[in-house]
Amino acid sequence: QVQLVESGGGLVQAGGSLRLSCAASGRTFSTYAVAWFRQAPGKEREFLGISWRGGSTTYADSVKGRFTISRDNAENTVYLQMNSLKPEDTAAYYCAADDGPIIRTNWRSYDCWGQGTQVTVSS
Repeated sequence: QVQLVESGGGLVQAGGSLRLSCAASGRTFSTYAVAWFRQAPGKEREFLGISWRGGSTTYADSVKGRFTISRDNAENTVYLQMNSLKPEDTAAYYCAADDGPIIRTNWRSYDCWGQGTQVTVSS
């Protein structure tokens, strides 16, 4: 299994941008799909999008057009570019990896997680 470490979170004003990174260890990183989730206090963990093994991506409707996922298999890293940030985007952001055959959007389906990185958007 891979180990994941997120970075790049912080405080940003509404309308600003942040890029989160999810760095993975392990030689088989390219065989994993990597998904991004977020969790605000008192709320369910929310699927944001996923980078499939071949590099294709799928996004939740709530972030489509504002968030972009990319991956660099040579660097074992997946990125989440977040633009036009809103105060309601404030949450802890997590990446998760899965080497199964289907795209999974339910956080309960993942057992490989990073530690999370906090994003706070001020109004």
